[in-house]
Amino acid sequence: MEAFYRTHKYLLAHLNPLVRRGLMDNINWTDRLIGIKGSRGIGKTTFLLSYANEFFGPDNRDCLYINLNHFFFTDRTLVDFAAEFRAQGGKVLLIDQVFKYPGWSKELRYCYDHFIDLRIVFTGSSVMRLKEENPDLSGKVSPYYLRGFSFREYLNLTAGTQLPSFTLEELIRDHVAIAQDICATIQPTAYFQDYLHHGFYPFFLEKRNFSENLLKTMNMTLEVDVMYIKQIEQGYLPKLRKLLYLLSLNPSCTLNVSQLSKMIEISRATVMHYLKYLKDARLVNLLYEDGEELSRKPSKVYFYNSNLMYAINQLPVNEMNVCKTFFFNQLQKDNRVNESRKNASFLVNGAYEFQIETQSKLKNTHPLYYAVDKMETGRENLIPLWLFGCLY
Repeated sequence: MEAFYRTHKYLLAHLNPLVRRGLMDNINWTDRLIGIKGSRGIGKTTFLLSYANEFFGPDNRDCLYINLNHFFFTDRTLVDFAAEFRAQGGKVLLIDQVFKYPGWSKELRYCYDHFIDLRIVFTGSSVMRLKEENPDLSGKVSPYYLRGFSFREYLNLTAGTQLPSFTLEELIRDHVAIAQDICATIQPTAYFQDYLHHGFYPFFLEKRNFSENLLKTMNMTLEVDVMYIKQIEQGYLPKLRKLLYLLSLNPSCTLNVSQLSKMIEISRATVMHYLKYLKDARLVNLLYEDGEELSRKPSKVYFYNSNLMYAINQLPVNEMNVCKTFFFNQLQKDNRVNESRKNASFLVNGAYEFQIETQSKLKNTHPLYYAVDKMETGRENLIPLWLFGCLY
């Protein structure tokens, strides 16, 4: 136990969080079992340590961080460790890499039922389905999702700003005033392309080649998160990787399941299963028509964020698809995004029709809203694309 306390203290003493994440204030930390999911490389470990540092500090033994990937847990059970921690006065146990531990959900449920004075916060892969695939935790765990940096967070980090977030309704109603206020202190468009290329993942500040690091992360996501958690035989990994690459070559993002099936030499049903795995892994986003989310076939497939598009292949990226990918990604946190049935790119919350444009010489065509790239401040229903990066 003392070795874990020493590690905990060392990690907190050397913690250098890039920016305080908004999720920190959204979580009800009084819940007894909290699950934080997120894609690989998104900063889940840093988030746990930041919570420990902010609410307890490195010398407070009420809180302890552990990583279940430690060899110690090949011989000792999580239940035994939690019991010992609690017996020594521990109150909050922070558990990283929970899916690496066999039977983790059953043991967490045991801790929940028997250690009612112990709070547990654990992290896991975005591929995990906490409630659907782990009935032991149904009704017990409070799930949350840690996203990559929004454009607002990226600006606050790189430019030293303190920009607040806004709701979609606030942006639509007050976008001119909001953009003018922001542009009075900083030129957002000067940072926007860098964000699209490498600003979503926290590791962009590391002194390593970002694209190579992201490619490694993508491969690890497929090889470990998807294959391990979904129990897919390793022999099918090349087909999953090929599917992801073929999607990157599609300039229109439209989905042709039959063609993909032939090119990868798998069944149509398997293509659909693989798309779902890629979505759960936060590598792609699936766009459905309104009311068709439960159907088997999405209308279009976008990458989850624009950084992935630049990393995955050597060809120049499609500028329009980059803009649409950014819009889809930033909107989906608190909004429902569907394919528009009208002359627009997206239908948001069943009410707002948005057309994505890469130039600002547009006529105002009601009732459409335009999200326009390379525009600093808008007018009427023309809204700068970058401004949608301030939604969280």
